[in-house]
Formats: sequence, C-alpha cells, structure tokens
Amino acid sequence: MRLIPLAVALLVTPVLALAEAPPRDRVTLAASATAELPADWLTLNLATTKDGSDAAAVQAQIKQALDAALAEARRVAKPGQVEVQTGGFAVNPRYNSKGGISGWVGRAELIVEGRDSVAIAQLSGRITTLSVAGAAWSLSREAREKAEGDITAQAIARFKARANEVAKAFGYSSYQLGEVNVSGNEGGVMAVPRVFAMKAAAAPMADEALPTEAGKARVTISVNGSIVLTK
Repeated sequence: MRLIPLAVALLVTPVLALAEAPPRDRVTLAASATAELPADWLTLNLATTKDGSDAAAVQAQIKQALDAALAEARRVAKPGQVEVQTGGFAVNPRYNSKGGISGWVGRAELIVEGRDSVAIAQLSGRITTLSVAGAAWSLSREAREKAEGDITAQAIARFKARANEVAKAFGYSSYQLGEVNVSGNEGGVMAVPRVFAMKAAAAPMADEALPTEAGKARVTISVNGSIVLTK
C-alpha cells in the first residue's frame, strides 16, 4: 500500500509539466491609438510662505492668509465649474549651521480647479494673500471617459489587424488570443507658462486675471499582449 501514492505521483507529474508548458507558436505584439482633444480642466495652485522666530505666530499668519483666500474663492465656487480645496498646511523648523533651531517656516496651499477657466483666472487676480505657485491644463474625467471608448476600439482593431498580418507572414491561417493588457495615459497638455506664476508672486495685483491658453491634451490607449498562431 505504500507504493500507491508514489505511483500516482509519477503519473501526475508529467501531466502537470505538459499543462504548464507555454504554446510553442506564441508571438508578442503591441498596438496603440492616439487622439488630441481640447483640454477643458484648469487646475490652479496658490500658496504662501511665512518666516519667523515664533512657530505660533508663523502659523497664525499663514492661517489668516489662507482664510482670506478661501473666503474669496468660495464666492465663485460651483461644482464642476470652480471647485475649491485646501492643500498642504505646515510649519517646520529652520536650522542653523550648528543644528539648532533658528526660526520657523510655514506654508499654506489652496487648489482651485474646474471647467470655468475664465472665472478661475479672474479669481487668481482677486486673491492677494496667496501667490500663484503653479497652473496646468488637463482633461476632465467626463471628457476622458467619453473619448476613451472610441480610442480603445481603434487600438484593439489595430492589434487584431497586426495579429492577422503576423500570422499570415509566418504561414499560419489564424491565431488565438493569449494574455492581453489594455492601458491608457494622458500627455502633451500645455501648462500655464512659469513667467505668469513668477509675475503673480512678485506683487499682488487686484483684479488682474492670470493669462491662460488651454492647448491640446493627448490621450493614448495601448494594447499589449500575445497571440498563439494556429493552422
């Protein structure tokens, strides 16, 4: 009776080895499709930095600046059009050459984003307690989701066409899909030039809107995977 488990193991092992062996006529392929779309989502980052010898005083200063900016931004806030949220808020020690604390540095941030680029640009001119730290255009979630369906279909069609070409080139009549991965990315979005951010940081200018130009956002869908060539 002790020989039975051993005999079973000897019979099963070759079967498992054959099952795990990859198909011999496997080919790896890649295809993609790209579309350029008008960027419709503007994200504006505003911030202030304060420096002082007392941590509590520095914290109070950046809080006051943030509160004033929030009050101004909330006047025009509207879901999907102008959305407002606070960013980082921190007070950190500043060290001298001997490793001791010589002062404190505080920073507060506010993020304003949405589709209404005119309102957001004008808001940047009315907020005088924070400076523009950065701004960038992108695609809204709705615009991306609407475009991705068509772009994905194009990428898959190109993958299938490429698979047929490869199969025929190797003398096979068809193919079977193996493991396939579909992924997407966004790039090529025009950002607001840095010179405007520097200008805003240099001196607050009431009611002067931040110049913006949306440009194009590039969305790419890639299909990568393998096929098994069949006769």
